[in-house]
Amino acid sequence: MNASVALKQFASANQASVETLTALANKAFTQAERLTELNLNTARSVLEDSVAATKTVLAVKNPQDLAALQTTLAQPMLDKAVAYGRSVYEITSEGQEEFAKLFETQVAELNKTFTDALDKAAKSAPAGSEPAFAAFKSALGAATNLFDSVSKAAKQATEIAEANVAAATKATVKAASAKKSA
Repeated sequence: MNASVALKQFASANQASVETLTALANKAFTQAERLTELNLNTARSVLEDSVAATKTVLAVKNPQDLAALQTTLAQPMLDKAVAYGRSVYEITSEGQEEFAKLFETQVAELNKTFTDALDKAAKSAPAGSEPAFAAFKSALGAATNLFDSVSKAAKQATEIAEANVAAATKATVKAASAKKSA
């Protein structure tokens, strides 16, 4: 293989890596911005709700009204806490999914580049070196299979986590609603 071609391939691979890292950094900043915005909006909402609740509590004239008011004030707070948790989960899971897609793309490109380089090197290699190249290709295939298995397991774990979050949210809302109606 010509040294000039090898340098061009190396430069191209480095450029792709820089582009991938830039994309990852931009996605990380976007996720951080979304979480920061969510936290600021939640803090503002909690402050406004707390002020309104305090005014309502201060206006109560007897203990019976205070007891009735307790459940009335608690439900909106619980609903907002559940919505906040759901939003945090959605933002983080979307970010994880985007990172995984970028990583999978990068790994696929690296595998292709490495396989192409290996094929070119094998063509110009001396006779008798075929077993070494076969071993490299076998190792690359095993690594690719391992990555695919880990990737599938991670996706399944994410799906299970999503189902658990949905079930926990539903159970929390149901329990709160049952307590309110009791």
